[in-house]
Amino acid sequence: MGKIKIIKGDITKLSCDVIVNAANSSLLGGGGVDGAIHYAAGPELLAECRTLNGCKTGQAKITKGYKLPARFVIHTVGPIYYEHSPAQAETLLTSCYENSLNLAKEKGLKTIAFPLISAGVYGYPQREAIKVAIETIKLHQNDFDEITLVLFGEREFGFAKEDYSEFVRG
Repeated sequence: MGKIKIIKGDITKLSCDVIVNAANSSLLGGGGVDGAIHYAAGPELLAECRTLNGCKTGQAKITKGYKLPARFVIHTVGPIYYEHSPAQAETLLTSCYENSLNLAKEKGLKTIAFPLISAGVYGYPQREAIKVAIETIKLHQNDFDEITLVLFGEREFGFAKEDYSEFVRG
């Protein structure tokens, strides 16, 4: 059975098969985790992303990791929370995790790390975003050696400690 863990940290520093990028639909870089991943990977990532013709909300596409410690990057586009009903937003966010996990599995990748998708400028409530992430990841844990949810801020890490302490490290 695969191991699920929740850590506080910087996803661009993780050495694993693949990290997931909370991208915008252009895939050409942006703010938050997207900008950090593009910065750490170097300009080759942007060049490869230009060939992908964007990505729809809830979908996922894969590129090489370039200068990142991770071998690959899966780019997924989370929902902008206030543009959808809560039920639609949850369905789209679940699709981000499902499609990313399925793509990693298709490629034979065994260790994957996710940021908290849509919970920054896209406005998804952090506690609910953590629940969607963990509940979806749990359904796929047997397909992977390790699935990590990487949280950046104290606030969301606090929610994770309260709600999913069995997975929290550090």
